[in-house]
Amino acid sequence: MKRWIQSCSVLVLTIAMGGCDEQPNPHATPAATSAAPEPAPTPSAVASEAPPEAKPSHACPDGSEGEGTLKDPCVAKGKARMMTVEWPSKKVGDKGPTFRVTNLAKLEVMWARIDFYFYDKAGKLIEFGGDDDHPAKNHVSCSGNLFAGPMKPAEKDWFNFDCVGKKNVPENTVHIEAEVSKVGFTASTGKSADTFWSNPDLIPNNRPKGGVK
Repeated sequence: MKRWIQSCSVLVLTIAMGGCDEQPNPHATPAATSAAPEPAPTPSAVASEAPPEAKPSHACPDGSEGEGTLKDPCVAKGKARMMTVEWPSKKVGDKGPTFRVTNLAKLEVMWARIDFYFYDKAGKLIEFGGDDDHPAKNHVSCSGNLFAGPMKPAEKDWFNFDCVGKKNVPENTVHIEAEVSKVGFTASTGKSADTFWSNPDLIPNNRPKGGVK
């Protein structure tokens, strides 16, 4: 059952390892379509500011080490993932692409950073937004309480994200892939995230189509 999400006020766009990137080429065109059915439109999930630093209430997940705080998260390596983000419909609607998010973790996830990558028909990573004064970018990312509440273990749901609206999809995009490179697990109070996990290996500077395997 899709959840309804009210837009937040803060949208952060960064490059590579930061919070949220700036918008790509505004001259976006719809991506190629497929036979997969597209779910009904859902309100956009929007990035928000980082939560306040708090003492972690959970141990680091297996295969990761660290303090578990936002600044010093539990760090994993290789292909370890806590969530997946898919684009089954291969369509770009009025609110942008609609993504299916799955929580693979054993804990509730309330906070997340998602990095989105765009590929052409040949599977080449698309760069966009560059000019004489600024280098081109090859992805956008957003972070915050993106799911309008915690996602339970094994839960799946559909979302639109404001940092990947229709105008943010670069021209010639055929494939959109995403990595959840950082998550925040729900605190014991149930009101915020206080234990953080990260895997920087999932977001290399020039991520190949298909990602880290």
